[in-house]
Amino acid sequence: MNPNPVDVLLVEDNPDDAELAIRELKRNHLANNLVHVKDGEEALEFLFSTGRFEKAGDPISPPKVILLDIHIPRVNGFEVLQKIKSDDRTKTTPVVILTTSNEHPDIHKWYDLGASSYIVKPLNFERFMGAIRNLGFSWLLLNQPPGRQPG
Repeated sequence: MNPNPVDVLLVEDNPDDAELAIRELKRNHLANNLVHVKDGEEALEFLFSTGRFEKAGDPISPPKVILLDIHIPRVNGFEVLQKIKSDDRTKTTPVVILTTSNEHPDIHKWYDLGASSYIVKPLNFERFMGAIRNLGFSWLLLNQPPGRQPG
């Protein structure tokens, strides 16, 4: 197993949103082991140790939580979530959808695919920072994932 497991995988192509999320997680000491990727293809390569992230013989160690933007290049968020939830190695990993869309058909679609949470990015800076802080506390400190001992 990876000796330095990743706590958070942030899949976000917008540099401003990524910077804000990373800054808030770090400010609250929730980003010690954070990896930021900018598109869906890179996210899948990271998660399954392929392409740029291929490590001979190293089994994957999924992150504690994945923060996934919907509208990302190369492989969209929908396809990334489908792949995560269809693979035994990652299917129990919590995936938090980050988006600007609060359309009800979208929300149902994502939950039906296995999303753990659906967060609408507030346009207001303080609300966005609060949402990131709260989801970090919930998924990194309070959540007890399968297969991990309380710590």
